[in-house]
Amino acid sequence: MPTGVHIRDARQQLLDAAVRILLRDGATGLTSRSVTTEAGVAKGVLHKHFADFDDFLAELVRDRLARLGAQTTALRGAAGTGTVTGNLTAALTELYDPIAVSVVGLVVFRDTLRERLRTADPATGIPVLTEAVAMLAAYLTDECELGRIAADADVDSLAAALVGGGHLLFAGGSDDGDTVHDMVDAVLADVVQRRLL
Repeated sequence: MPTGVHIRDARQQLLDAAVRILLRDGATGLTSRSVTTEAGVAKGVLHKHFADFDDFLAELVRDRLARLGAQTTALRGAAGTGTVTGNLTAALTELYDPIAVSVVGLVVFRDTLRERLRTADPATGIPVLTEAVAMLAAYLTDECELGRIAADADVDSLAAALVGGGHLLFAGGSDDGDTVHDMVDAVLADVVQRRLL
């Protein structure tokens, strides 16, 4: 692209290009050059809007984290409705869309990105997955309070098991609804049964 040509919303154009690359080529295909080429802009455009490539990638991850905030609100609003297994199956399916699976791979793949994200938010664990565990734990706490799962359920461990199991299923391509539902059902079986006693 010639210099001096105004680019409308270049930041978003670059972020959208990164998502396309992640979906097509995975985390290993994501470089500053591939992003600017995909976006159809000069390499300097990326550095005009972001301090460096890891700053750009951190913004991409923060965008996914913002979506988790909205999903947390929706999931917690579903407490007491439908079934616990159904609500969690839907939440995991939404959580692990192809972009999120790729973003998790990116965070795992790039140590410098993970460090940058943890500088801003010192929570432990893998960014995105840690926030997903917190989302599911909050929902499970709500369901405990409503009496739909055992009052003494270890919601943090259950949430971690669900996020880990979900990641294995979705990253491995076994993301059909029945498989996810069966995994959620297996993880929750004890706390649902004990609620009935």
